[in-house]
Amino acid sequence: MTKSEFQSVGGVETSSMAKGFAVTDTMLKAADVKLLVSRTICPGKFIVLVAGQVADVNASVAAGASAAAESLVDQFSIPNIDPDIFPAIEGTTQVSELEALGIIETFSVASLIEAADAAAKAASIRLIEIKLAMAMGGKGLVTFTGSVAAVETAASAAAENAGAKGLLGQKVVIPKPRPELLRELI
Repeated sequence: MTKSEFQSVGGVETSSMAKGFAVTDTMLKAADVKLLVSRTICPGKFIVLVAGQVADVNASVAAGASAAAESLVDQFSIPNIDPDIFPAIEGTTQVSELEALGIIETFSVASLIEAADAAAKAASIRLIEIKLAMAMGGKGLVTFTGSVAAVETAASAAAENAGAKGLLGQKVVIPKPRPELLRELI
């Protein structure tokens, strides 16, 4: 199954790195899913991301959340994931200029990916990058560009999504950002 064929993506974030490895094993044994990410993140947390068919991802996430027990920080399952999420996570999106810049900061990786998906589905924007809590104190950051109106719509949708869990750090929209900002993003 290729990334373009994934129907769903899900994840479990734990406060324990050691428990994270056990959660990964549990999630992989629970259903037919593909492991996307299984690694430590700052500050001493662990994230597991899987992809596959909706029912399989839901079963895998439920099993992982149960196995995480008291170390569970956050969890998510997104059916019909926007395909632009994958290059944004990998940092492979190519952007040559910024019409407007949207930035969403969250307090968990799970809430960040959900917010990024909500932004991508809310308006015609281009995801730039999804930064998964490394060297950021455990926070996550998604950046995107498009017209001012589209970026404002997308940022509002993302902020509402992360805010519903109480995990929104900040929402920023910068119309016509200076070109130097693009260098700092990539």
